[in-house]
Order: sequence, then C-alpha cells, then structure tokens
Amino acid sequence: MKFAALTGRTLSLFEALGGWRTVAEGVASRALFVIAYLITEHVGTSALIALGGVLVVAVIRVCTGGKSWQAFVGLVMVGLSALLAGSTGRGVDFYLIGIVMGACGGTIALLSMLVRCPMVGLAVGTVRGERLAWRRDPVRRRRYQLCTAVFLAKFVIATAVQLPLYLADQVVALGIASTLLNTPATGLCAYLCWRVLRTEAMSGHAPGEFRCSAQSSHSTAPARSR
Repeated sequence: MKFAALTGRTLSLFEALGGWRTVAEGVASRALFVIAYLITEHVGTSALIALGGVLVVAVIRVCTGGKSWQAFVGLVMVGLSALLAGSTGRGVDFYLIGIVMGACGGTIALLSMLVRCPMVGLAVGTVRGERLAWRRDPVRRRRYQLCTAVFLAKFVIATAVQLPLYLADQVVALGIASTLLNTPATGLCAYLCWRVLRTEAMSGHAPGEFRCSAQSSHSTAPARSR
C-alpha cells in the first residue's frame, strides 16, 4: 500500500468522523463552560452557554452541508453533560461523562493489547479494507500494539489528572485539564501513530510482503542453477 493511498484513506475516515469541525466542537464545549463559570460562577448558566455554543456550531454545520448525525451526536454529548451538571449543581459534573469515557477507552485499549488484537490495528485494518489480515504479520502487529499503547498512555494520564480534580471539586482546573487532555491530546496521539505507521506505508509493501518475496527468491534460486 502506497503512502499516498494510506494518507488519503485516513483523511477520508477523519472527514467521515467529522473532521476539524468535530475537533473544534470538542474543544469549544469544554472551554465555553469553564469560561462562563469563571464569569458567572453559576453552574446552570454556564451549562446553558456551553450547550448554546455547540447548538450554534451544529446549526452552521447542517446549513453548510455537514452531516446531521455528527451535529446530533455532539449536541447529545454536551446536552447530557449540561443536564448532569445542572441537576446536581456541581460544575465538575459537566466533565464527568468525558472522564468515564476516557477510563472506558483506556480499558478497551488495554484489553485489546492483552488479547493481541490492538484497537489501532482494527481501525487501520478497516480503513485499508483488509480487516484482520494484519494479525498474521508480527511486525505490523507490534507496530499496532505500540500505537495502541500511545493511546493507552493518553487515557491513563487523562484519568489520573482529571479524577483527583473531580473529587476535589476543582471546576476551573478540571475544565482546563479536560480541554487540553481530550481533543488536543488525541490529535497528538494520532500524529505519533502516523509517524510510526508511515515507515511501513512509504515502503510500498507491508512487512510481510518483503518476507514472502525473500522466501520466494530463495526457493526459486536452486531451480535456476539447475
């Protein structure tokens, strides 16, 4: 698989998942809440401002030809966070769903590594249309394990930082940490994984193809000498 093909398919998957608009929404909802809380010091008002900001972005997305389901998912997630914070009166509860999802993501990443079916491999295999064929190649499997470990580290760090802030009821500190340790940190992890995987893609062959070619040349050499 050529590097350009892998990059093109990866970008297509990125756009299918919402692209930069989804990234912006993820940052905006968390940042809006903590900024509004700093100004108003009122949980309900801050939750409504965050929800209203994401609603505006969702309307713009739909009116400019974006996929409605992406806007709907973003609204539901922020809506649930706003509802939870508004019902409890605790600002930290606006970020609780994100903390739980991060912990679940870390658990999934760890389990996928333990069963030798890393989640990054599943995602890349889907993009390439090869499903689980990569599992037969130990080199590729190790690379996908490494990439999954990168995301696992991100989930562990995010949970380790955010959970104590949540328990200590530190709304502002948690808001800043949540903003930085979610969407931006995920982008950094994706870039690191791209750096790991691009060496394989730029070669134009999967690692297993080199071994097959080498074995084939060795098996045909005696035949030519005869």
